[in-house]
Amino acid sequence: MLAVGLAFLPSAASAQAPAPPQNPPRVEAAPQAVPGFWDPRRRPERPDLTRLTVIRFLTETDYPPFNYTGADGNPSGFNVDLARSLCDEIKVTCTIQMRRFETLLDALSSNRGDAIVASIAATPQLRARVDFTDPYYRAPARFVSRRDGVMAEIRPEYLEGKKVGVVAGTAHEAYLKAMFTDAELHSYPSDDTLRTALRRGEVDFIFGDGIALAFWVNGTDSGDCCAFSGGPFVEGRYFGEGIGIAVRKGNDLLRQALNWALFRVWEKGRYTDLWLRYFSVSPF
Repeated sequence: MLAVGLAFLPSAASAQAPAPPQNPPRVEAAPQAVPGFWDPRRRPERPDLTRLTVIRFLTETDYPPFNYTGADGNPSGFNVDLARSLCDEIKVTCTIQMRRFETLLDALSSNRGDAIVASIAATPQLRARVDFTDPYYRAPARFVSRRDGVMAEIRPEYLEGKKVGVVAGTAHEAYLKAMFTDAELHSYPSDDTLRTALRRGEVDFIFGDGIALAFWVNGTDSGDCCAFSGGPFVEGRYFGEGIGIAVRKGNDLLRQALNWALFRVWEKGRYTDLWLRYFSVSPF
């Protein structure tokens, strides 16, 4: 569980804060922000990198903008470029092999690769099979409204009686049912039907995965109808522990080397450069 670097992000605790004045101001959505998942006061110790001779990264084939095949036929995407930056920092030869997502864990366990960088969320179930680095990003939950109804902050009391759409059966629906009990929830079978409902004005807000919503808000499918309202929600019980790089159980040298390199890439500003290149609208 990530314990530092996210202090500036609203979480479930914000739902229990003292009630501010009603009728909060409506403003335009916040500008781009780059998340920081590393505490400069907790610098990872540099391991003995001379023991590493090669790192064979595995990633999936089709999950843009994180992993995809570039125009030149080579692996591309945020995860791929991050892996290359880590290799530059460690100063070790690296390969990046693309495979179907469902084959990645078996390929790692059978020694056909050394590390998986494919937007895999660290869960208790997966931790029983593999070890993870520190999180290098998280998938926050976000509210989206039509542009004429954007709120600077969202709390349960602000949405009393408001129509809020969410995809049925998701962690996002469970969170709303637990924390936003006075909102009028409307469940939809898919992301497409959810977003269409907001565009048509059938609901006042929708709630879902911040990364997917960031691309929709900034893409042509939204018709420039909508924008984020409030800040991100990162409650681990509902939205996960974060995305890490998976290595084989017990491979502490590689895990520690990658943790050290992740910190260095962030400290030097290279992580920020990558983030801004791939996320024109921040999910945070």
